[in-house]
Amino acid sequence: MEFGISTFGETPGDQGTGSARNAHLRMQELLAEAKLADELGLDVFALGEHHRPDYMISAPEVALAGVATVTKNIRLSSAVTVLSSADPVRTYQNFATLDLLSGGRAEIMAGRGSFIESFPLFGYSLEDYDELFTEKLELLLAINNNETVNWSGKHRSGLRQQGIYPRPLQPKLPIWIAVGGTPASVVRAGTLNIPITIAMLGGMPQQFLPLVNLYRKSAEKAGHDVAALPLCLNAHMHLADSSEQAANEFWPTYQQLMNRIGRERGWQPMSRQQFEYLRSPDGPLLVGSPEEIASKLIVQYKMFNNTRFLAQTISGAVPHEKQLRSIELFAKEVAPAVKAAQ
Repeated sequence: MEFGISTFGETPGDQGTGSARNAHLRMQELLAEAKLADELGLDVFALGEHHRPDYMISAPEVALAGVATVTKNIRLSSAVTVLSSADPVRTYQNFATLDLLSGGRAEIMAGRGSFIESFPLFGYSLEDYDELFTEKLELLLAINNNETVNWSGKHRSGLRQQGIYPRPLQPKLPIWIAVGGTPASVVRAGTLNIPITIAMLGGMPQQFLPLVNLYRKSAEKAGHDVAALPLCLNAHMHLADSSEQAANEFWPTYQQLMNRIGRERGWQPMSRQQFEYLRSPDGPLLVGSPEEIASKLIVQYKMFNNTRFLAQTISGAVPHEKQLRSIELFAKEVAPAVKAAQ
């Protein structure tokens, strides 16, 4: 199994223009986190696209290009590229450029996005939410498979014998689909033989098993080799030397994040009791000691037979040195323990 770190680059919003000190500081921290993850032998570092004041990463491929200059081996992926509101041609060119810069380490994780800010920002209607993703994924895959593309669609001008450059160093860019809990998304991915990343950020892990089974059945029905199909799981993580320390360090940040999003979506405020339930042995939240988290990931591996796990970090009130310690424990203690149990 591969192990990696993902983040959306949470940061306190900077007030006004010309003084983005919080974003600048967070970017330097991300470079340090990526450098450490690479030095410790983790496999993937992923940054996710958002267009909000509380998230710094709006252009993952640009930030990952910076990461490429301070790392040597770790693969560089978007934790999500909101393909529905992006231009597939430009997305491909940007990640192909990242691939050339990094020596063949670029990946794309395409998704529809859990937030909607990018749609009005780039002139798209939410009424076309599903149709946009389907059409743009089709074009992105066509570009990845062919240097010269013939294509026509509804939401973008067509291409007629158009060459798309630059091409990546890899024969093809690895393209993953990020999914939440939508059955249609996993059926599409399985049918097209595309790896998926399942974000287990709320529901209990076993709730996602029918989704994984549907994904693999769809791939098998389409004639693909299910055994060779990658599957990634993604969940929030924070580690410390003891379970209580990890919980106390992470709780204020997690509460703030969930309540901020909850106010937008009509959720009830997060309580400490709920937090403790989510980080229980059967819960999705990976907050605790290395032994606790390794045990949970081993159980999940036996349940899902996943080929990759991405630990999603949240900054907020967690001091940066605590984030680095969490990554160190993940790489030095959790990952080896899980690999030994496979």
